[in-house]
Order: sequence, then structure tokens, then C-alpha cells
Amino acid sequence: MSRQGPPKHQNSYVWKPQAGVKKNEKEVGGKLRPYSEITGICGRCKDQIEWKRKYGKYKQLIEPAKCQRCSKRAVRQAYHNLCSACAKEQNVCAKCSCHVPRIIGRDSEEVEAEQKKLEEAIRNARERDRRTLLRAVNDAYPLASKVEARIARSGSGDVVSKGGLDTYVNYVEEEEEHDTVDDSFEPVTCFKCGQAIQHASECPK
Repeated sequence: MSRQGPPKHQNSYVWKPQAGVKKNEKEVGGKLRPYSEITGICGRCKDQIEWKRKYGKYKQLIEPAKCQRCSKRAVRQAYHNLCSACAKEQNVCAKCSCHVPRIIGRDSEEVEAEQKKLEEAIRNARERDRRTLLRAVNDAYPLASKVEARIARSGSGDVVSKGGLDTYVNYVEEEEEHDTVDDSFEPVTCFKCGQAIQHASECPK
């Protein structure tokens, strides 16, 4: 009969690989060069790769590996056996080659295509919408390479659709249809009435 219950010995703190060695933050896996996002695999394989990263067992690819299906050197992520194209075509995990209902992450090509759409929408937007979108993206994800968005131009031609940043950014600002006050002007104190106003016509006196 197998033993059940908690382990006999439990560490008081989490074991860290190379705890006494000062790590270079510019190396891969450091703060300045974090690991790339794990994509194209199932949840079980993702947990295995994350365990390797956490405990210092992860080995990066030096050059693209050969796909076991198409024999092309198109595998660009460590521990993957299939390239993203073959895995997507067969609807299988790129590591264990098992049919799973849900694949973790997205293809880099899709992310790049949507990032181009986002950049194009930001360029074509009017100044106020452009600054609002840039603030929302920078606050949520400082690294622009991690932005995933679908932004469509509206029929008017100068208003950006608000449904594009639902994946990463909670866009809550609503466009004011009858905006009469320019937000770029800060309130000043009127020398007549002493109240804070934005325009001389607002003075009650």
C-alpha cells in the first residue's frame, strides 16, 4: 500500500538553483533578457518547460532544430519536436504531438500581424486617441513585442475602435461625442473672482 499524506520532510524555503552565484541580468533568463513566451504546446508540456526554467535545467536552442514531420529546420523553441506550421496544421502539441482541445499561446506570425495592425491604427488615429492607446499599452505591457491587439478603423476614419485591446488592456475610457473643453488646457485662477477656470468666458463676473 502506498503511503499517503504530506511529505515526511518539508523545506522551510524554496530551493533556488545557483543561489550563491551572482547572475548576470544581461544573460538569457535575466531581468533584462527574459525568456521568450512558451507557445504552441499543451498545458502539461508547458508546466514541464516552466519547471526546467525555474530549477535551472532549461537549455536554449543555439540554432533552429529539425521538425520531425516536415524535416525542415523551422523549430525555434526548445524542447519542441514539431514546427509551428505542422503543429497548427495537425492541431497537435508541438512537444508531445498529442491532440489536445486547447493549445497554449499563439503563433509568432499571428502576433506580428496583429502588432502591425496595432501600429498602423495608432499611426492613423487622431492625436488624442493615439496618446490614450499608447498610455494604455505602456501601462499594461512595457515591452511592445508582447502586445496582442486587433484594432479596426471605424467608418468615420478618425476614431479608433475600442475593442482592440481587450486581450491585454482594460480600455475603459469612452469617447465624448460632445466635447467642448480641450483637455490640454490646465485650469488657472481668475484674477477677478479667484476661482479655477479654463477660459475667460467661464468667469461669473
